[in-house]
Amino acid sequence: MPPTPLYDRLQAAGARFGDYGGAETAAAFSDPAAEFAALRSGCAVYDLGRRGKIMITGPDRVRWMNGMVTNNVTGLAPGRGVYSFVLNAQGRILGDMYIYNFGEHLLVDTDIAQVAKLMQLFQHYIIMDEVELSDAGAKLTAIGVRGPRSQEVLTQAGFEAAELDALQFKNFMWRDVNLFLARIDSEAYEIWMPPEHAAKVWDVLISAGATPVGTKALELFRIASGVPRYGQDIRERDLPQETGQFQALHFTKGCYLGQEIVERIHSRGNVHRQFTSFIVEDAAPGPGSKLRAGGKDVGELTSVATLSLNGSEKTVALGYVRREAAGSDSTLEVDGGKARVARKIL
Repeated sequence: MPPTPLYDRLQAAGARFGDYGGAETAAAFSDPAAEFAALRSGCAVYDLGRRGKIMITGPDRVRWMNGMVTNNVTGLAPGRGVYSFVLNAQGRILGDMYIYNFGEHLLVDTDIAQVAKLMQLFQHYIIMDEVELSDAGAKLTAIGVRGPRSQEVLTQAGFEAAELDALQFKNFMWRDVNLFLARIDSEAYEIWMPPEHAAKVWDVLISAGATPVGTKALELFRIASGVPRYGQDIRERDLPQETGQFQALHFTKGCYLGQEIVERIHSRGNVHRQFTSFIVEDAAPGPGSKLRAGGKDVGELTSVATLSLNGSEKTVALGYVRREAAGSDSTLEVDGGKARVARKIL
């Protein structure tokens, strides 16, 4: 797996490394539980060099991209982004991504592990369209900042973030470096920059009070927050509505690959199974463990984590369960223990 542009800087900081999203990056700097606490109550900074970038240019780029993905690209204003899926003709999910409108080009942000597959898929559907694709990963990397103190730390480091909406970004000069700052949600930001400036940005954020965290803590936070990850919780056999990620879907945008299946499910009003969170007791299941009710399989776990919440250790999980067994606080069997459906953990 390729190392991220920040690898040398992270190594000097004592990081322990591992593969995540198709790249080698920091798995942990200290205790993942302490890093998890920084994500929840402080300000964490982390390497996003594991995210790939695909640049889409050409006069037909917006119309063409709108026909490829599940969200609305035609109505996407410059400086804004959307989360989206790309599907096959049977409505199964082939990949996920953020799409940002830079005015004269679109930028696709996804895990490095998905870049080659998505580019091959996209190329297949460029027929008579004036559209060009290029891998922009060598030109642009990113650093993430998350936590309730994020704005405070960003301001201290010279980044003004307060006026940005979710999935909005801006371009500015910072210490003679051309950067982009994007707000992902209420407490999360990303800074995009040329790779040669990543170490400088990282050091300034650390000096401003951010705590470095690795992917182990990020996984704990992701699972506790109920956020699915493509390749782990979202697979090619899954349908969009099963994942519960309705922010990736737009139901009035017009035709796109796989739309017929999405619309059929939408008009029917439900799916047979749904993605949800669980609190697990008296068991230590792994991903793939089956959920049972009344002696029958009714679902499976896809991600599992043990973490400290409210002063005690809890095992939490993500997975899919059949709709009839997914009532609030429903308790299911898993590996000799119990898994209780939990609408919200954090």
